[in-house]
Amino acid sequence: MSVIKDKEIAIVGGGPGGLTLARLLQMQGADVKVFERDINKDARMQGATLDLHEESGLKALQEAGLMEAFKANYRPGAERLRITDKYANILFEDAPTPEGGISRPEIDRGPLQQILLDSLLPGTVVWDSRFVSMSQQNNVWRIEFKSGDHAFADIVIAADGANSKIRPYITPIKPFFAGLTAIEGAVYYSETASPKIHQLLNGGKIFAMDDEKTLIVSSKGDGSLVFYPGFKTDEHWSRDCGIDFTDKAQVLDWFKMEYAGWDNIWHELFENASTRFTPRPQYCMPLDQTWEAQPNLTMLGDAAHLMPPYAGEGVNMAMLDALELSQCLTGDDFADTCAAIAAYEQQMRKRASETAKDSLESTEALHSANAISFMLDIVG
Repeated sequence: MSVIKDKEIAIVGGGPGGLTLARLLQMQGADVKVFERDINKDARMQGATLDLHEESGLKALQEAGLMEAFKANYRPGAERLRITDKYANILFEDAPTPEGGISRPEIDRGPLQQILLDSLLPGTVVWDSRFVSMSQQNNVWRIEFKSGDHAFADIVIAADGANSKIRPYITPIKPFFAGLTAIEGAVYYSETASPKIHQLLNGGKIFAMDDEKTLIVSSKGDGSLVFYPGFKTDEHWSRDCGIDFTDKAQVLDWFKMEYAGWDNIWHELFENASTRFTPRPQYCMPLDQTWEAQPNLTMLGDAAHLMPPYAGEGVNMAMLDALELSQCLTGDDFADTCAAIAAYEQQMRKRASETAKDSLESTEALHSANAISFMLDIVG
């Protein structure tokens, strides 16, 4: 690890990408801290179940020595998929996966986070560290946090997600609106709170599509479910629509109007939602983005290559970024950190551009008049 020998590394953001990177760097003896804005690991409700891919997310876990922990915590059967139309007619249902034959196993975000946290040295994650700003002093970064605390680091790595506060220190390039908004909702204890949907879900996922709209429902290991209606909008729809997203009745009224003609079974989700709804306008980084590498600053995951989630690549991309960045920083191929970071960023941007293109095409296809045919062709 010659290029990072005796250097202090700060990772800003404690999601799967940042934690994976911390684990991989610590395995090589690096001095790493992760600064996470949440007060603790339970501060936020975790979103949908993640399917990890063999060539990316699982590959990173394998290199991190965490496959046994993953196998003890993943959810067999959660990969089951049902495709329906707006009337909840099942148009496709995949067969049960043979034992040991899962190529894209599912795991909830919470258990994945815990696996990664447990793999780190005590004190690695500094909670309640909401990034405010940073500046260089003698080639060392001084990082300021909202709490009033500060930290120093020789290298800073932005793993702070879609709304990265560190990305502007690297490039002024901003994401563009992808023409779609999704709304996130959750139902706790779905077996009793939403029994019809729970039965239709069958412990897996539902992709309901019609009228150029989607409704995706995903089971979770804690007995809850999360759901996401996705539909075409203007960029600032969530700001301008006048809906109070803390009011279930208002959101249900909107759904009945926006998804007019959809079966009443879907109302069960909105009537029994357990938390406030969260609108999520979808953005994507330009496919041709580039910037000049810096010797002591880089980024990974959504901070680097935000894209819509309709190709299922987000967490996998972030974890593969972590693996490739760790290899560049700890290998013997580069004379200095600038060369190592430049090599990582070049391959990351190329890979991300190809994946983002696929994601945009999938987003468009799933919200088109031919969405069901498109999806059936994929699974067929």
